[in-house]
Amino acid sequence: MKERTLVLIKPEGVKRAISGRIISKFEDAGLKVVAMKMVLPDRKLAEEHYPLDKEWYENAWLNTKKGMDARGIRIKETPIELGRRLRGMLMKHLTSGPVLALVLEGNDAVASVRKLCGSPSPNRADPSTVRGAFSTDSYEAADREGRTTRSIMHASDSVKTANREISIWFAKKELLDYKRADEGL
Repeated sequence: MKERTLVLIKPEGVKRAISGRIISKFEDAGLKVVAMKMVLPDRKLAEEHYPLDKEWYENAWLNTKKGMDARGIRIKETPIELGRRLRGMLMKHLTSGPVLALVLEGNDAVASVRKLCGSPSPNRADPSTVRGAFSTDSYEAADREGRTTRSIMHASDSVKTANREISIWFAKKELLDYKRADEGL
C-alpha cells in the first residue's frame, strides 16, 4: 500500500554533507521524494515533533530499559523522569543545526524507510543501511557523554506517527503529487 513517511536528516548528517547520498539510497529503493526542505528548527518545532504525552514517555522508557537490561544496567528513573530528560536532549540536538526534512512516498514506505535506515544504534546497524554506512556512534558513547545518539536521521515509526509528523513539518500545499519515470507517465 502507498504510504508517506517523514525523514529528517539531522544536523550531524547535514553538516557532514552526506544528505545527497542518503536521499539516493531511498530513491534507489523506489521511494519518491514528495517534499523536501532545509530547516533550522526552533524550540517550538522541536516540542511539536517530540510530543509531551504519557505514551511517548512510556515507550521511551521501555525502549531504554531494553537496551539497559541488555547491558546489565538498572534504570533508576520513572518513565516520566526519563522521558523528560530524553525529550530535552532530543530537542537540544534537533535544534543544534540545520535539518533536511523529507517526505517519502512508496509501497509500505514507513517500514521500507526504517529498514533502509538501520538500527537506531549506528554501531549495531548493518553496514548496508544508512546508519551502518555513515555513523559509528553508540548508545554507550552517548550515555557516557550525556547526549543523544548521533543516529544521522529520524524516520517515522508508524503510519499514524508519520501523518502527525508530516503535518508538523510541512503544509499540505508543500506535498507534491507526481509520477516517477518508473511509475509510468
